[in-house]
Amino acid sequence: MTAQDTRPRVAIACQGGGSHTAFTAGVLGRLFSDDVLSRYRVVGLSGTSGGAICALIAWSALTGGEPRSAGRMLDAFWKSNSASSPAESLMNSWMIWASQLANFLAAPAVSPYDNPAAEFALDHLRGLLSKSVDFSSFGAIADDPEAPKLLLGAVDVMSGQFKAFDSRHGEITPEAVLASAAIPTLFRSIHAAGGVYWDGLFSQNPPVRELLDTEPDEIWVIQINAQKTAIEPRTMVEIADRRNELSGNLSLYQELHFIERIDSLIEDGHLVGGGYKPITIRIIEMSRSTQSQRLGEASKINRDPAFLSELITQGRQRGAIFVDAMSFERAWRSGDQEAVESYFADEAQISSAPPFTARTAGQDPESVREFVTDALSNSVSVDLTRKQMSGDRVRWRVRVPAAENGGFRIGAAEARFVDGKIATFTLGPL
Repeated sequence: MTAQDTRPRVAIACQGGGSHTAFTAGVLGRLFSDDVLSRYRVVGLSGTSGGAICALIAWSALTGGEPRSAGRMLDAFWKSNSASSPAESLMNSWMIWASQLANFLAAPAVSPYDNPAAEFALDHLRGLLSKSVDFSSFGAIADDPEAPKLLLGAVDVMSGQFKAFDSRHGEITPEAVLASAAIPTLFRSIHAAGGVYWDGLFSQNPPVRELLDTEPDEIWVIQINAQKTAIEPRTMVEIADRRNELSGNLSLYQELHFIERIDSLIEDGHLVGGGYKPITIRIIEMSRSTQSQRLGEASKINRDPAFLSELITQGRQRGAIFVDAMSFERAWRSGDQEAVESYFADEAQISSAPPFTARTAGQDPESVREFVTDALSNSVSVDLTRKQMSGDRVRWRVRVPAAENGGFRIGAAEARFVDGKIATFTLGPL
């Protein structure tokens, strides 16, 4: 009899976003490292469009018994998919220019059914997928109930029904991946599993609800489309770009809100039994570079090698910050004051404001020790019924007991990590 695996069960959901999902490749490469997998058990992955491709490759490495090879395999795919030759570079520039031009001129649209290049592009992607993973090995995985689950999101054009191609139903084929990535203005629809499919961006981006079948303790979402924007969109490029981001987040936040609502009902004692359990949601969010913002949504078809490499590098960095934040949170929740203090840099800037006790910023070890003793170790706790956001800074929803009514006051904690240490830490309002 094998020992019971006590690691927290984690499901990873990879949002779609074209070339931007090279960021996802970088994140997954970091998450599929020994130090993370020794502590967490990945029980499922899901993805849509480019996120589906990244999820597929990582899942293939995981189920093949070599999870640490995921980063290498993902790097190889994106290198092969980049516009590296002079001809491809020229075509890439033309497609970006044409996509941007569509925001200003009413040019005649060409159906992918009238464009031979559309079929060629699908064949090229099909070949890259078959080169990246061994689809013939997936049949045996479908028969193993303990194997991690893979879900790929798409929508049936004819019926309007959402579809999550499921590894446990033996549905992971090249056509299933292409169905999830078939942007209707660029590619012809994919006929698979008795349906006619378009890109999963029109259904679940990415599938989350079906991941609950894996009974996860946590769901980690790799999010491509920003939740917030710092400026009001005014130009046509900015408007089209923000519209694309908002539509891409619509289904995701509906499904995450449902999970958070169930978590709150469980904590409040209104939902007891029935197999329900709380699920912690953590989001790793991509940041847009200046070049990407300048190109707008056209940057999602940009296959320039330098651009893709930049996204992969950012993904690795964000993945590292996420791992550091998870480690700090474990120390915080354990109440180990010495361990918590060890995460702060020597000259960390710390401060707090209402609804917490107001404290001025400090930059010395004594200020950090006092802050940890008075705040983090004694009163402030992480609210796991709400999602944690991890970007260039990590943000938790937190709470502190309210003596006046026996309840809690709600606020936020925000940390900026540099080389594994906290450089700034603030407590304040949501």
